[in-house]
Amino acid sequence: MTSLDTRKRQLEARLAYLKARLGVIDEELDSHETKDWEDLATERERDEVLEGMGNSGVQEIRQIEAALQRIAEGQYGFCTTCGNKIAPKRLDVLPFTPFCGDCAH
Repeated sequence: MTSLDTRKRQLEARLAYLKARLGVIDEELDSHETKDWEDLATERERDEVLEGMGNSGVQEIRQIEAALQRIAEGQYGFCTTCGNKIAPKRLDVLPFTPFCGDCAH
């Protein structure tokens, strides 16, 4: 069973990683220098992929920050819908989840 301190460190490490990754994505999106139409089309396709990754990262950052707030408030590990304890195995897979398995469906 993972301790709360260990879980908090894992969440903080993932948060730092995601923020760094988003910084790289932002730099990539701002780095267009080509004027060739074919290259611009290729860059636009790549930008769409990067934007999708960035949006996904932003969403995960929000979920992690909410989980860290629940830790600070002493509410981490309890379902925000029904109040039941979230199974440790579920938290191992989704450490930022605010829902127990029943309420997640």
